[in-house]
Amino acid sequence: MANPQTEHGHTRIANEILERCMKLSLNGTQFRLIMLIWRYTYGFRRKEHEFSINFMAEHIEGARKQVDRELQILIEQNIIKFNGYGKRGARILAFNKNYDEWGKEQTAPSAPPPKTEGKPKSNKKPKYSDDNMYYKMAVHFHKLVSQVAKEVNLEHLIRKANLQSWADDFRKLWEVDKVRDKKQILALMKWVTSHDFWRKNVLSAKKFRQKYLELAIAMQSEQSKTPKQSPRQQATTNKEIEFQKYVAAGGDPDEFDWGE
Repeated sequence: MANPQTEHGHTRIANEILERCMKLSLNGTQFRLIMLIWRYTYGFRRKEHEFSINFMAEHIEGARKQVDRELQILIEQNIIKFNGYGKRGARILAFNKNYDEWGKEQTAPSAPPPKTEGKPKSNKKPKYSDDNMYYKMAVHFHKLVSQVAKEVNLEHLIRKANLQSWADDFRKLWEVDKVRDKKQILALMKWVTSHDFWRKNVLSAKKFRQKYLELAIAMQSEQSKTPKQSPRQQATTNKEIEFQKYVAAGGDPDEFDWGE
């Protein structure tokens, strides 16, 4: 059985305020919001308090949108005063006991102003000139990829490629990922765009950067499986090529000099 007592806590409200509130044409949600504000201002012997919409909705058991809408009406009618925003970003509210001002509109923003602490961070990417190393990498790789895309009918995927964005990906590869072997990067570009599988799956600088380690390992593994020719074998091969060119030019095969 409930048995509330004033000695357990009470809120002091002037009778004149109660009598004036009785005459207000307010809906149930609006009356409950006024009572909530009384409870957490006058009930704690203070004139104002910071109220979030979640807090108010929870304590009157109402929907957030409904609470926000009805509170805004009370503020606009000057029954509830809006006194700025608190440390938590919620509105500081107070009951306006000057009932002569009720019904006279006051304007209050519905959302806190943006924070201005420190300099705002910029997400704008740096601009790369035509002679910038990263931009040159982007142009070179774009040419290789464009040829692949044309061969496999995927030109639409790179038709609108942003070379500034590609250059930024190569900058990140160099500066962030610490891949600073230009010869290896260029070699990998050529290998990727000639590989049967990867040439169709790496069609942007972003993907190239993301897959760089995996691609580098795959290239190294493939190259290690290719047997290297000895200097003598290489020399023989070169002579055979020279012989073929000699014969194609009309030379007598029997007169070809096979000496080193």
